[in-house]
Amino acid sequence: MNITIILIIIGLLGISAYYTGLRKSLTLREDKLLHSTPIYHGAILAINSSLASILLVIVWVLFEKNIFPELLAFRNILFIISIFIFFLTAFFTFKKIKNKFKARDKVEKIIELFLLVCSSLAILITVGIFLSVIFESNRFFESIPLTEFLFGTHWSPQMPIREDQAGSTGAFGAVPLFTGTFLIAFIAMCIAGPIGLMSAIFLSEYASKSVRDIVKPLTEILAGIPTVVYGFFAVIVVAPFIRNTGNYFGIEVASESALAAGLVMGVMIIPFVSSISDDVINAVPQNLKNGSLGVGATKSETIKLVIIPAALPGIIGGLLLAVSRAIGETMIVVMAAGMSANLTANPFEAVTTVTVQIVVLLVGDQEFDSPKTLAAFALGLVLFIMTLILNYIALHIVRKYREQYE
Repeated sequence: MNITIILIIIGLLGISAYYTGLRKSLTLREDKLLHSTPIYHGAILAINSSLASILLVIVWVLFEKNIFPELLAFRNILFIISIFIFFLTAFFTFKKIKNKFKARDKVEKIIELFLLVCSSLAILITVGIFLSVIFESNRFFESIPLTEFLFGTHWSPQMPIREDQAGSTGAFGAVPLFTGTFLIAFIAMCIAGPIGLMSAIFLSEYASKSVRDIVKPLTEILAGIPTVVYGFFAVIVVAPFIRNTGNYFGIEVASESALAAGLVMGVMIIPFVSSISDDVINAVPQNLKNGSLGVGATKSETIKLVIIPAALPGIIGGLLLAVSRAIGETMIVVMAAGMSANLTANPFEAVTTVTVQIVVLLVGDQEFDSPKTLAAFALGLVLFIMTLILNYIALHIVRKYREQYE
């Protein structure tokens, strides 16, 4: 029998158990006051009876896939056992439902345990991702020196198919990838940071309610546009415009450039900065604003000296999210900036980023014993460390300005 069907049947039985416990508690309440409301009695009966059966199904599936594949032929037995456990657990829980039964405490403990498991799972997943990247990166650095990877200026990860082929090794200097990533992210933040923050200040402090109700949803539509559409816009409109403008002024501009990708990416991440900044500015207590205006400060002085310092942690969070979004973007870079690993700070030339190269290295049938493929994990490790550094810098800035404000 299909596992999905078994889980659906257990779910339907759990709903029936909920209403059974609810009905019994309502009957008991007619005679004497209950310790917990009837909804908790129904919930504890449904949770206890369903949970044991679902755990059995999960353990069975794990064993049949990884340890005992022959268990696949005995799923009908799994169905019978799970239903038996369901009714057995439901029977004993049903007998416990009485006037003094602390059903609410039981349900709250189960919810607390569930939340603890979810938070622990998130931490364990993060640790697992980090360890997997570390393990594969270590295999890469056994073949390629760390200094060559971090400080090398030539990136050409093409390994020979046969030992007798010319060019015995590829080049794994990742500096061109880092410079391309930071160049495009810097251009994007030069667009998204000021525009997003200024638009948030206007919407929260200057715009009327009718204007805000129109402008804010229209701005947030930008966040819902697929990145491939931005890529088409960059290729068809922005890149030719930059190239023609450069030719008019006698500046040589490549058909694919960092400037085109950065400009379009900046437009894409404006809603991230604007929306978060608007929310945190609106969360500043009104009495702070009134106090500043009451002592004679102008509206612009109030914004600069009171509102922005108070909302700075949230603003920094929005900017950090925007930077992470810019660093992790792939489609716009592929379509507008190209895949050439050029070591340059010229925004008019074609560049590539770390995320683009990760995709390129892992596309197709790859062997994970080759340094070419393992280089993707080394690049992922660098991105992970870069994110940690950005978080530390943001936290340091927030603490500094928060203390100054307080």
